[in-house]
Amino acid sequence: MKVREKVAGGRGRRALAIALLVVASTISFLCITLVFAAWSNDRSIGARTGFANAEVVSVAFDRTVIRFETPDEMVHIPQNGVLYPGGLAKGQVVRVEYDRQDPDTVRVAGRNMSMTLLPLGSTLFVTWVVVGPALWWLRRSGPLFRKPPQR
Repeated sequence: MKVREKVAGGRGRRALAIALLVVASTISFLCITLVFAAWSNDRSIGARTGFANAEVVSVAFDRTVIRFETPDEMVHIPQNGVLYPGGLAKGQVVRVEYDRQDPDTVRVAGRNMSMTLLPLGSTLFVTWVVVGPALWWLRRSGPLFRKPPQR
């Protein structure tokens, strides 16, 4: 009976360890992907930069919507909002840089992907500071990956 209880307990610890690793790895992958996405957006804006003054239409948790006019007198309201919107308020007028081929790719002038490094780096750090000791504690109780006894 004791052997069965140890195996069952080991399975639970093993499942928890795998779940923690999957969650932490997924968060890490998403953070790294976001850095590359920001770099790609900045690169496309830098290659074909257009400048405009934009009015902040709305500020929400998930995006900040702006409205600006390009030299061809077209008004653009990017659906995904503006990149690097920290500190903007509704009604504010800000200078923006946009990709002339894709005016929906727009960022606040003077800001770039380096603004993503601190929040994403902090997220990675906190994730692994929590998961690392949890995995160590699970491992301390005995091996996580052990073959069950043969019958």
